[in-house]
Amino acid sequence: MFAKDHGYLRCMSKISVIIAHEYLTRVRNKWFIVITLLGPVVLALLIAIPVLAAVFADDGTTGKVAVVDRTSTLGARLVASDTTLYESAGDRSEKDLAAAVRGGSLQAYLVIPADVLDAGKPTLVSTGGGGLAFESGIEADIEPVVTQARLQRVGTDTSVIALVEQGVSVSALKLTDEGVEHDATEASAAIGYAAGFIIYMLIFLYGAMVMRGVVEEKANRIVEVLASSAKPFDIMMGKVVGIGLVGLTQMLAWLLLGAGVMAALGSVLGGSIDPATATIGMQGTPTQPQPMSIGDLPLPSISVVSIVLFLFYFLSGYFLYATLFAAVGSAVDQESDANQLTLPVSLPVILTMMFIGNVLASPNSTFAVVMSLIPLFTPILMTVRIAATDVPVWQIVTSVALSISAFFGAVWMAARIYRIGILSYGKKPSLKDVARWIRM
Repeated sequence: MFAKDHGYLRCMSKISVIIAHEYLTRVRNKWFIVITLLGPVVLALLIAIPVLAAVFADDGTTGKVAVVDRTSTLGARLVASDTTLYESAGDRSEKDLAAAVRGGSLQAYLVIPADVLDAGKPTLVSTGGGGLAFESGIEADIEPVVTQARLQRVGTDTSVIALVEQGVSVSALKLTDEGVEHDATEASAAIGYAAGFIIYMLIFLYGAMVMRGVVEEKANRIVEVLASSAKPFDIMMGKVVGIGLVGLTQMLAWLLLGAGVMAALGSVLGGSIDPATATIGMQGTPTQPQPMSIGDLPLPSISVVSIVLFLFYFLSGYFLYATLFAAVGSAVDQESDANQLTLPVSLPVILTMMFIGNVLASPNSTFAVVMSLIPLFTPILMTVRIAATDVPVWQIVTSVALSISAFFGAVWMAARIYRIGILSYGKKPSLKDVARWIRM
């Protein structure tokens, strides 16, 4: 009994040494430090640049647009809708207007035909180069003017027209154990997609890192030295866990640094954004927690449980796929030979991203439930569902149990491939060869 326990402890000691080596080697690498520090900054720039572009960009307008009105009524309405852009052509002829456009004192001139309420089309004359935003802006301005005139012509009261133009917006509420709160479905779907995409990227990033590390050590014959003092299974588990801890360290660093960068970014952009479009919503009853919102879009509250489950599904997905990637790396002599064998491993992850749209559209459908319980799809799809809806506890527990079971199954299969493939050289194995190694 003591000998058995001693052997187990010695095995764990070897795995821990390999874990420490893999972890410290990568964490101390200067590129790891640079990417970890710059990652949140790059993310902030990706968010800030479009916002700043929208705030400071113009529509390409360099002058006013003269309106030639042949209906005698619509031109005045269009000019009144935006006097900074439109002006009346007055008594100027089209020849004079064309000269003004060529000379640069006008951006363009717009001719509203007399039969515009029937089938006539307004004509916009410019020197070109105004861009799609300029032309679409003119169309968006004149369309409601013409539509309102058409309704008035058939006898529709102006108050009815104003009522119709208001449109309809739905205020969604959600019943919870605490009462009624705003349903932030759109924001939850966006958060779910973002979380699923992050897991997708990290699985590929760190899974490929595991495979590349195995291939390099095999090509350099380092693994032969390791195999003389540790079992292939110990080597594989040490690599998978060590690089997994690297990924977890980097992700936690990104979360902390990202929170600081986003807070700083919010304070910088705060003065550039209209307060009407970025507010803290004071909605709901006074006795309930007030949700944050952007304009009329409420933001969901993110619980600690959701964060813990996100970390679990990331780690379960990583360990499952990294184990399979390690097996692939052990079977080939160089990374270029791994393409054929990585397809069966990569395909489920790629398919998962294709299923996200269906899951977001109906997170409680039979398809979404079944697919999110399949271990190869669970890490991403269950994360998406948890963000998008209230997933029953039994489904979460089932997915956790199946994910853990799938990991141990993958370890068993990968270990059988690893113990033979890690010392095989010279021949690129086929899928048939790999299947034979598993059966041996």
